[in-house]
Amino acid sequence: MEKETRNWAMFLHLSLLSGFLIPFAGLIAPIVIWQLKKEEMPEIDAHGKMVANFILSMLIYGVVSALLTFVVIGIFLLIALSVIGVVFPIIGGIKANSGVLWKYPLTLELIK
Repeated sequence: MEKETRNWAMFLHLSLLSGFLIPFAGLIAPIVIWQLKKEEMPEIDAHGKMVANFILSMLIYGVVSALLTFVVIGIFLLIALSVIGVVFPIIGGIKANSGVLWKYPLTLELIK
């Protein structure tokens, strides 16, 4: 059961990347996985909250960066957010598969 939980936690983190293939899937898939599996596997709840906080943080940072494109710095921030949006879920997925809950850096803790 523990291996299955770690696999689902990894899928939860990596599902953030599905948005690169299907629009909005990176927002919807992690939330669906979290909601479906958190009762069956309580460890998934912590991973789901972490991923949801990351999604909300990235949305906030994205809006601020988009507004700052008028001052040019926003372009560089959007590029950095794009890199973070790929790298952090991969690291989170690898850590989750190892049984570790990795706190995404720069993530606002909005859901506790």
